[in-house]
Amino acid sequence: MRLSQSSQSVWCILIALSLTAVATHANGARAQSGKGPDRVKTKQAPGTPSAKSGHKQLGPTHAAPTGDDAAYIAFDQGQYLTALRLATAAAKKGEPSANTLIGRIHAEGLGVPKNPPLAAKWYARGAQLGDLEAIFAYGVLLATGTGIEKNLDKAAYLFESAAKRGHLEACYNLAQMFLSGKGKPENPARAAVLLEYAAQNGIVAAQYDLATLYQKGYGVEPNAYKAAYWMRQAAARGLPAARYDYAVMLLRGRGLNEDMPKAIGYLKSAAGYGLPGAQNRLANIYAHGVQVKKNLVEAAKWRLLARDGNIKDAKLDQMIAKLPAAARAKAISAAQAYRDSHAVTGPR
Repeated sequence: MRLSQSSQSVWCILIALSLTAVATHANGARAQSGKGPDRVKTKQAPGTPSAKSGHKQLGPTHAAPTGDDAAYIAFDQGQYLTALRLATAAAKKGEPSANTLIGRIHAEGLGVPKNPPLAAKWYARGAQLGDLEAIFAYGVLLATGTGIEKNLDKAAYLFESAAKRGHLEACYNLAQMFLSGKGKPENPARAAVLLEYAAQNGIVAAQYDLATLYQKGYGVEPNAYKAAYWMRQAAARGLPAARYDYAVMLLRGRGLNEDMPKAIGYLKSAAGYGLPGAQNRLANIYAHGVQVKKNLVEAAKWRLLARDGNIKDAKLDQMIAKLPAAARAKAISAAQAYRDSHAVTGPR
């Protein structure tokens, strides 16, 4: 089974974001034990005039990081070269997560040029030493072929190893492999179990995909209520594709009753984010006055924008063609204003 295109793009986004989140869980674990940057407050550097003295502060305002978590403190303060030096020393002493931090610095080019192959080597070392984030990050590089030869089988093995230890993004990526049959045999039931776990723990993309499975009855029994519930969760978290799909569910009377008044709001949000399908449906909403005041100029504006995304709708195009010249010009101007605004600020 192939999920919708929007769902597949969500997976790509999640993988990309996950790379930027490496070391977060490690820092969190340290915080729980009373260590780590989450429990450390920055100190004023010795000899630095205070703000109360009336003198301008010159030079660094952070004390030199010290202690077991010095590399992570330096990283959180943006002192990436210091973090790299300290992490390298910690890695030589056998600290697993230090390898992961070095990998992240090279993967993202923080204070050094981006170097995916070098990042892969450091993540591999961290993974061999059992660091959870390194296992996941190395799996991502193998799955995407970034800095290393693509190998979905090895990536699946690493994702499964991390998933068994409760890594939520690993659960999600492993579920995608079970759905696609790439890296793992196609097994929608296994995918559904993994998605359920990730969804219950707040992974918004998993909530969206799980809703899709319940809609289609793939890997699970069809369940309209659960489909609406999980789509609602993803929509409430701001996922544009979920807002669009949930708006459609509500307009068709398939969503949760208490959310019916939110249908147009969700649809406008998805359209404002730039989803062509949502823009075209919103054009129809305004053209026919469904839960909104009929407004042909607004309908034409959204139709013109949807047409940019290659959405075909002959009836709406005929409507635009029949508009008075002044109304049509107004719609064209409004659509262009939207394009100009989003070229600067991005979809919203």
